[in-house]
Amino acid sequence: MITRRMAMGGAGLVMLGAAAKPVVHEVRMLNRGAAGSMVFEPGLIRALVGDVVRFLPTDPGHNAELIRGMTPDGVPLARGLMNRTLDLPIRRPGLYGVKCAPHLGMGMVALIAVGNVKADVAAFQTAAARLPTLSRRRMTAMLQQVV
Repeated sequence: MITRRMAMGGAGLVMLGAAAKPVVHEVRMLNRGAAGSMVFEPGLIRALVGDVVRFLPTDPGHNAELIRGMTPDGVPLARGLMNRTLDLPIRRPGLYGVKCAPHLGMGMVALIAVGNVKADVAAFQTAAARLPTLSRRRMTAMLQQVV
């Protein structure tokens, strides 16, 4: 026999399961977008641990890869193939810098912010200072939106 309390507990578990489902954030790789040429759109992604950021090669000639020195400690560098979708599972809080390798010099970067990122800002800014000029400007502008 199912009591009302058991039924309510079961409903709570169903709601908990729905809340725990990861979100997939889609980011398009574009030759031209709202922020100019050679962009990820959106360029700033706010995610939670457990989410997935999916980079879609909307226009040809792009890839997405994490930038060395611009990821949380312990996150392996991921590198997508040219003209292929990259699913990046988010497993740690912090800041993730992303680039399109062929268009880094043209400013094609993205920033993923996960959780409380204030502790990561100084090291991230140091690494961002080594980026090419256009990428550094875009990354700095996005970073100012999360701190």
